[in-house]
Amino acid sequence: MTQFILEKPSCICRWRIYNQQLPLENRLLRALSRRVVNGKQVDRRLVAWAKQHIEWTLASGSQCYPNGVLMLVIDEKGQAAMSVGPYTNLAHPHVSTFCARAQSAQDEANITHVAPESLWALRADTLLWCAQDIEQPNGVTSLLLDLAKTLGIRVIKDKNLLNEVQSRQAEVSEVFLVSDEHGVVIDKDHSSSLTNQLAQSYLKLLQSTAKKRSITCLDKKP
Repeated sequence: MTQFILEKPSCICRWRIYNQQLPLENRLLRALSRRVVNGKQVDRRLVAWAKQHIEWTLASGSQCYPNGVLMLVIDEKGQAAMSVGPYTNLAHPHVSTFCARAQSAQDEANITHVAPESLWALRADTLLWCAQDIEQPNGVTSLLLDLAKTLGIRVIKDKNLLNEVQSRQAEVSEVFLVSDEHGVVIDKDHSSSLTNQLAQSYLKLLQSTAKKRSITCLDKKP
């Protein structure tokens, strides 16, 4: 039997688990299908493999980390592996931290066309999403775009937002981070009712997933 050996990673996805579930599974898989890895768009067969293995991986790994992180690694040969690990809250949720993480994620997006995390800002009644024209939304960003549409809030891409925030030239009232691993992360010392609402909407989604799972488990009891 040939032993499977994962080569150098070309793409690493970190997806938040809540109560042994993956709340944004469909959105995350959709974003995976839009990624460019090793010079080409992710194969549909790999997306199907990921969907199948999510259930298997959660069934075993999430026992130790029910509110952990599901990690998907794709190597330079197109091979993939999936595992579950612990989740750690984002330390120092302030603008400087958001910018540093967004910069690293943007470097990845320049290759894959999907950033695992992105910088956002509020200007008057408009949300600014720091993204290139070719960039596609990750899972949590797609949720945020839908929430904004429901609330009647305009969202525009601003590829210069990160540089403007770092140089303190951005005319915005607040800055926050949107992440597949951490959700909607705000600076609580500089937040508004709108960004608090967005963060709470994400949290409610996680909690509703847990509630649905509990009801399902109760229904299955003899």
